[in-house]
Amino acid sequence: MTSTSLNLSHLAPDYIRAIAPYQGGKPISELAREMGLNEADIVKLASNENPLGISPKAQMAIDEAIDDIARYPDGNCFALREAVAKKFNVANQQIVFGNGSNDILELTARAFLHAGCEAIYSQHAFAVYPLVTQAVGATGVVVPAINYAHDLDGFLKAITAKTRLIFIANPNNPTGTLIAKDTLKAFLKVVPSDVLVILDEAYDEYLSASDKSEAIDWLSEFNNLIISRTFSKAYGLAGLRIGFGLMHANVADMLNRVRQPFNVNSIAQAAAIASLADDDFVARSYALNQAGMAQLTQGLEKLGLAYIPSSANFVSFSVKNAASVNQKLLQKGVIVRPIANYEMADYLRVSVGLFSENARFLAVLAEVIS
Repeated sequence: MTSTSLNLSHLAPDYIRAIAPYQGGKPISELAREMGLNEADIVKLASNENPLGISPKAQMAIDEAIDDIARYPDGNCFALREAVAKKFNVANQQIVFGNGSNDILELTARAFLHAGCEAIYSQHAFAVYPLVTQAVGATGVVVPAINYAHDLDGFLKAITAKTRLIFIANPNNPTGTLIAKDTLKAFLKVVPSDVLVILDEAYDEYLSASDKSEAIDWLSEFNNLIISRTFSKAYGLAGLRIGFGLMHANVADMLNRVRQPFNVNSIAQAAAIASLADDDFVARSYALNQAGMAQLTQGLEKLGLAYIPSSANFVSFSVKNAASVNQKLLQKGVIVRPIANYEMADYLRVSVGLFSENARFLAVLAEVIS
């Protein structure tokens, strides 16, 4: 038997072989190749990216940092740690940085889950939760959603002696649903203190002032609370992959023990520091998202399509033959996100883009479904 024909996949544990790899949004370049389209004519509204790009301050920081990329980055993210601690009024030792907020989710699973443990998450919740759970041999417990939203009472009923982690996305991806702050805090008060709750707040910057999370203020009250944040959404640094987690120092210590030594690159660190200092850019991103969300939802209503009210920078809508509609949109150069893998086969998710991009999507969608 030659080495090229030898399949060694059987050497991996059963729980690894059973994983269905995460599928991201289709890249513009890939669609251009597949369909013979001009990249400039393609609109991508599939990955919840910031259509404004990045902060001008972040761009300047990237330009300055690029000259030093022959050096290893600061593995402890000292300057960024100081900036995050000051911005969110937390202690330096409460912060863990990751290669995107997904890294924080994975580090938590690696540190606290193992075979024989359970992690709880909602139906229709972010696909990474079951992935990181299964990757360490733990068991995922799915709580059925109520109107596409988290059923926190169901979460409490699902807790057993084997439960180590609870994943909650707020707002949730891909449904955009939001748990009220008082409801969430009441839930935390009755979760056993030896069960960690990971509150994934990737879209918090898109919330109104009245809805914005207060969970960081709760860290002193709940030692079992972990908050994950990202620079990939409102800050526009998706391509640099940087996020962070806020938690009790003892929990952070465990995550840092399994974290790769240089998991956040130097360009990402510089850009993130500058982004934190540009509140005007985040405000413009929020305003654009509010206007774009209204444009999209009003357009969907005119087309007679139902949608799930969203508190994030995307909206999921129901359409007959969603897979076929998605394919036709692709053929016309519009990329949205099919979400059949979230048990939502009749839905597509569209990110909020620029006014012209939203208009293009709505026009092509109208043409396709007619």
